[in-house]
Amino acid sequence: MKLNPTGLDHIVLRVVDMARMRGFYIDVLGCSVERELAPSGLLQLRAGEDLIDLVDVARPLGRMGGAAPGVGARNMDHFCLNFRPFEIAAVRAHLTAHGVEVADEGERNGAGGEGWSLYIRDPEGNTVELKAA
Repeated sequence: MKLNPTGLDHIVLRVVDMARMRGFYIDVLGCSVERELAPSGLLQLRAGEDLIDLVDVARPLGRMGGAAPGVGARNMDHFCLNFRPFEIAAVRAHLTAHGVEVADEGERNGAGGEGWSLYIRDPEGNTVELKAA
């Protein structure tokens, strides 16, 4: 048997400040709420066909993962979100309006081929790549 992945289903970020992270992913990156299970500390966001799960480290689900993420305890290197359309000047202006700095940018390869991308950091230091789809 050969497995045949068709793409990402979801990623999970363990977070310290749920309100700030919620605002960033909804207001800055344009995700929408898929579902929220407040008692367990899960906020599931829709990003196109994929999901981003934010898990509050102070709630039951988040405590299962150990220490909170930070400078010396990150859960991943980065993840990439595709955007269409991707007008670079408009994207930069939008990020600037939200106080988000671009850490790096350039032409990069991804699942959809070559395209321009920007690297930013979310409020808790996770690196997010924004890529032209």
